[in-house]
Amino acid sequence: MAVPEGTPVYQPGFDPGSVCKAPPTGGSYGTPVAEGAGFKYDEATLHELVKEWSALAQEYKDDLDAAGKIARAQPPGLEYASGNNADVTQHSGGALTAALTQRVNYCQNMATKYRVALGKYATAEDHATSVINQQPKGIA
Repeated sequence: MAVPEGTPVYQPGFDPGSVCKAPPTGGSYGTPVAEGAGFKYDEATLHELVKEWSALAQEYKDDLDAAGKIARAQPPGLEYASGNNADVTQHSGGALTAALTQRVNYCQNMATKYRVALGKYATAEDHATSVINQQPKGIA
């Protein structure tokens, strides 16, 4: 499969495997910043990214409940094989719980970074509005 030419398009909420979702609304991953590493996002894209990272964190949190049940598995019987099987299952459940917790933290951190970016965006927008409002009105 060939990689399309041009700037990649971020499609908020778009799931290519789902026929039930509305068509993507568009947006962009942002244009590279000339001053250094990073990207520029528009405000709508930042809001959507916060929403998506927060939703993904919540999905992982929901999965933590099921992982906890695995981590607390009890043997079905009192013989050696059942006890050993439960120990292995509990160990797997503990590893799953740890991995899901890391994923929740990562997603929450990403959402926080985009919220911070939104704050910077709002501050820059307020400053630009203030500068524009200080300019004389009309033709002098």
